[in-house]
Amino acid sequence: MLEAREANLTIDLCLRVGEVLLSSGAGAADVTATMQGVARELGMRNADVDITFTSLAMSYQANPEEPALGSARQVSRRAIDYDHLTQVDHLVRRILDGVVDVHEARSELAQIVSTGHDRKRWAVTGGWGLMCGGVAIQLGGGPLVIGLAMLSAIIIDKVQDRMQRRRMPSFYQQVVGGGVATLLALGVGATPLSVNVSLVVTANIIMLLAGIGFMGALQDALTGFYVTASARLLEAFLATAGIIAGVTGGLSVASSLGVRIPQLEPGVANLQTVGMLALGSAVAASAFAYSTYAPRRILLPIALVAATAISISRVIELAEVGRAWSVAIAALFVGLVSFTVSGRMRVPPLVVVVPAIVPMLPGLSIYRGLTLLSEGGSATSPGLLAMVAAISVAIALASGVILGEYVAQPLKREAQRVEARLAGPRLVGPVHVMSSTRRRRRKRAEAAQEARDAGESGESGGAGS
Repeated sequence: MLEAREANLTIDLCLRVGEVLLSSGAGAADVTATMQGVARELGMRNADVDITFTSLAMSYQANPEEPALGSARQVSRRAIDYDHLTQVDHLVRRILDGVVDVHEARSELAQIVSTGHDRKRWAVTGGWGLMCGGVAIQLGGGPLVIGLAMLSAIIIDKVQDRMQRRRMPSFYQQVVGGGVATLLALGVGATPLSVNVSLVVTANIIMLLAGIGFMGALQDALTGFYVTASARLLEAFLATAGIIAGVTGGLSVASSLGVRIPQLEPGVANLQTVGMLALGSAVAASAFAYSTYAPRRILLPIALVAATAISISRVIELAEVGRAWSVAIAALFVGLVSFTVSGRMRVPPLVVVVPAIVPMLPGLSIYRGLTLLSEGGSATSPGLLAMVAAISVAIALASGVILGEYVAQPLKREAQRVEARLAGPRLVGPVHVMSSTRRRRRKRAEAAQEARDAGESGESGGAGS
């Protein structure tokens, strides 16, 4: 039984681990299982964990006759950081293997979250620009469209970074991002230069959509964490509404100034060949992973997974299968292979999954819906249908990936019991956990070996005297 001091240190460690995971987009089921696994390994069995998206709470009562120990921690909204997520995931695995104790784990965790990155901020900004350039390639844009999309992304990242430093809510950051992308594209389109404004705006919409946590929201809903799922869905809808407000505001300003607003036709999905789609998707996915501080060793596998997924989606779509079903099957492939790829590259599956589905985000449908809605009249109904199609694609992406994780992850021993209790796959945290029986046997064997070693050293000392 742990002393009160050790128990409080363990609770604090679990809460800090959960904060990093939850703020990086991990599902509530993954965070709960990871926190309970760490607590159990450090001597606290049957600890209670409560997650409500903006806060974490944990309590432990070793004996009904003693008061319960508990603590809570607020989860601050932070930018996606897959480097810290990966390092914390490795620390959790070392804790579960019995390599580090609570004091060493606390010291290492503090060093992880307080240490900066070897990736310069200007390089991250360049990564966002390269990501939008990859999306422009994927959409079939020429050199001017690609360059303009990259320039817009760099400006948007600079502006949003400045707003984030001033603690502006993410909704206003999305509004400004959508407005900057639209006004810049329409401004260049008003010049004699021949540029497809729609593709530029679409590329930047996908950039703004990439950081929205649809994946974690749907995973929480499927695994029974409805309060957290509702909060994440509300955050996602607000962020998307910010993009819509920014783009529609830009379109309204351009219309009031007499600038012609180009509209994408319904058949615009046939923009690019499969090969160029794969190339653009690979560039966009790997650049997004780079901009979110993913380890460099995983960038090439992410590019390959994204290129294959978009090719699968395109081939199925050419067979006259609906857009939602085609991206759902491609997302299923991402979920199936991400577990194996992440295990070989020593990163959580979430680091592979999210960048790989970024090129399939429904930026095109959102832009079409907005331009149709901005015209009013008879175009209102097609605009609403385009927005509904965008929502269905987003849901298909998230549900397809999670189904792939359900199929791919083997459930064994203690991990199987945890998964059955939480009813969900693991996108963060170890799946293969050493059982308590094996752990006790290992500790008894180590204690017996130490006793034998001590006895042998005593005997040798007595013989020498």
